[in-house]
Amino acid sequence: MAQSNASMLTPFEHNSNQTATYAQIISWYQQLDRQYEQAKLVEIGKTDIGKPLHLFLVSADKQFTSRPDRVTLLINNGIHPGEPEGIDACMMLARDLLRANKLPKNVLLAIVPVYNVDGCLNRGVSRVNQNGPESYGFRGNARNLNLNRDYIKAEAENTRSFQSMYQSLKPQVFIDNHTSDGADYQHVLTYFSTQKDKLHPAVSGYMVQTFMPELDKRLTAQGFPPAPYVNNFSDTPESGLLGFNDSPRYSTGYAALFNCLGFTLETHMWKAYPDRVKASYVFDEAVLRLCEQDAQTILANKQQADKAVREQTTFPLSYKLDRTKTDSITFLGYAAAYKPSEVSGLKRLYYDRAKPFTKRIPYLNTFVVDAQVDKPGAYVIPQAWAEVIAHLKRNGVQLQGLTNDTTMAVSAYYVTDFKSAQRPFEGHYVHTGVKVRTEPQSIQFYKGDYLVKTNQAANRFIVETLEPQGVDSFFAWNFFDSILDQKEYFSDYIFEDTAADIVKKNPALRKQLDEKRAADKAFAENADAQLDFIYRQTPYYEKTHNRYPVYRVN
Repeated sequence: MAQSNASMLTPFEHNSNQTATYAQIISWYQQLDRQYEQAKLVEIGKTDIGKPLHLFLVSADKQFTSRPDRVTLLINNGIHPGEPEGIDACMMLARDLLRANKLPKNVLLAIVPVYNVDGCLNRGVSRVNQNGPESYGFRGNARNLNLNRDYIKAEAENTRSFQSMYQSLKPQVFIDNHTSDGADYQHVLTYFSTQKDKLHPAVSGYMVQTFMPELDKRLTAQGFPPAPYVNNFSDTPESGLLGFNDSPRYSTGYAALFNCLGFTLETHMWKAYPDRVKASYVFDEAVLRLCEQDAQTILANKQQADKAVREQTTFPLSYKLDRTKTDSITFLGYAAAYKPSEVSGLKRLYYDRAKPFTKRIPYLNTFVVDAQVDKPGAYVIPQAWAEVIAHLKRNGVQLQGLTNDTTMAVSAYYVTDFKSAQRPFEGHYVHTGVKVRTEPQSIQFYKGDYLVKTNQAANRFIVETLEPQGVDSFFAWNFFDSILDQKEYFSDYIFEDTAADIVKKNPALRKQLDEKRAADKAFAENADAQLDFIYRQTPYYEKTHNRYPVYRVN
C-alpha cells in the first residue's frame, strides 16, 4: 500500500482497528471523483433501506463504460458488512492507483464501495469469532436477507440494482471480498474461484492453468501464501478440503452463468485486522494486474464462451462432487487436539499455535453433472407471471412479446414430486428433489405473453432458472407455488355414484384401480383416495393443477 498524506488517509489508516462508516465510505469516493478526471462515482439503483447503491469507476482514458477492447474487473465489497476488509482495502487501492497514475489502459475497474448498505448502517458487534475491527456492520440487510443467497430470487432492492449494473458492465472478471469463519490455520488469505467444472473449457482452462497459478505466485511473493477456501472433510483442515459448489444463488455462481471468472476472497477471521486488510489489498491489486497483463486472452476466452453458449444444446442443472478424483495442496496449519471443555466438561476441539505445520493434504475439487436437460427452441411464459418476466429482462434475457392471441403446440411439465424444507431458508421453503413428467399439449396464449428463444449468450441463466429441476430455479425458490394448489374438488357422497358409473364404462380404468388396490394396502383401505384416483381421470379435474406454467417449444 502506498504512503499517503494526512489529508487523504482513510479511517482505517488513522486507526488500524477501525473500518469506515457508510458516510465515510461514500464521502471518500465522492472526494476521489472530484479530484480525478479518471474516476467517477455513480448511483446505480436503490437499496432496501432507501439509500442509493453506488458504483465507483476508474478508467485511464476517462471512458466509463464497458467496451469490447478492454477487460472489466468488478470488485464487490460489503455484501456482508461484518466482513469489511475489502471496503477499507478498495478505498486505499482506488486512491493509490489514481494518485500514482498507474491505471491500466486496457481494464475498466468497477468497485462497489459497499453493497449491503442496510447492514453497513446497522453497526455494532455481531461476529464473536472475529479479531476486530472494533465496530462493523451486520450480515443481514434491512429485510434480514443474506444478499449472498439472493442472486436468483432477487428479493432485495440491492440485488435488483446489482443485477442491472452487472448486465450493463458485463464483466469478464469478478471479485467478492469476504472474511472466513471456521478452523484456525496459518494462512491469512484463502479464496475459491468459480467452480471450474461449470465454466466453458476456454475460460476454465485459462483460469486453472494460467491465471490462478500466477495469482498464487504473486500472493506468495507479497507474503500471503494462499490456500483454497477451508471447507473441511471432517473436523479439521488436515483431513482434507472440499471444493465449494457455488450454485447460482451465490455471487460467483451467478457470475458463472455469464461466463465470468469469479473469485471469492476469504481472509481469516482470527488474524489481526490490519493483516486482513493488507491481504485484501494485495489480492485485489494482483487480480487487476493479471487482467492488465492477459487482457486479450481474457476477452477472447469470454467471447468464445458466449458464442458456444448460444449454440449449446444440453445444459447441466445440478452438480455433485466426484469423490474418486483427489488432488493435494500444500497447507499451512496448526496441530489440532482435544481437551475437556471448561463449559460443558465434554471433549472440545482446539488448535495449538505453538505447533504449526506445513504438509500436503487432500483436495477434492472435481464436480460432475448430476442432472441435465436439452434446451428447447424457446420457452413461452404467460404474462401473468410478471415477476419472473421482470427478473429475466433485468438479467439481460431477450424476450419477444406475442403480437396476437395464438394457440401453440408445446411440451408441458407436470410436477409429480418434490421435497420442501421444514424451516424457511432466506424466507423460502426451498424445493429440492423435483420430478416432472412431460405431456404434449395445445395451449392458448395471448397477446402480450412472451417467447424466450434459446439462442442467447444468457442461455445458462435462462435454462437454469426456467427448468424446474434446476437447483436454483425459479420453481425451487417458490415463484410458481400457486400451481401446486388444487382449486376445485368433489363432494364424495355425490361423486360416489358418478365414479361408479365411470369405472363401469371404462374397463381399463377399473383394471388400473384394482391393480393399485392390490399393490397398495393403504390405498385399498382409503375410500377418499380411490375416489380421487378416479376423479383425476375425468374431464372435471383441472389440467392446470401441478402444470408448470413455462412451456417448451421445440
